[in-house]
Amino acid sequence: MTADDSYGRLDDDDYPAYTMGRAAEMLGTTQGFLRAIGEARLITPLRSEGGHRRYSRYQLRIAARARELVDQGTPIEAACRIIILEDQLEEAQRINAEYRRATKTAHPPAVA
Repeated sequence: MTADDSYGRLDDDDYPAYTMGRAAEMLGTTQGFLRAIGEARLITPLRSEGGHRRYSRYQLRIAARARELVDQGTPIEAACRIIILEDQLEEAQRINAEYRRATKTAHPPAVA
């Protein structure tokens, strides 16, 4: 991968651009918190060739939501489950909206 390719990937929300230390610093949390949400399978950081965890912007947004819930007093395991359920609900709503659009297109209302 060339330097130009690497710079282009920085706009990619899924590109693992942040080390654990930098991610924790950006979120204002500890590395232990990031390990805990990884152990709860909320996020799965990629690993560098040296085995170090690397996080994407998308994963940092999820981690920030988990931190928000934990800061409000929610246990970390419950916070992770809430976020997973929120994500599943959002996906179900997106699929339902697509289905409604497809149904309207396939069966337009009769004109009287």
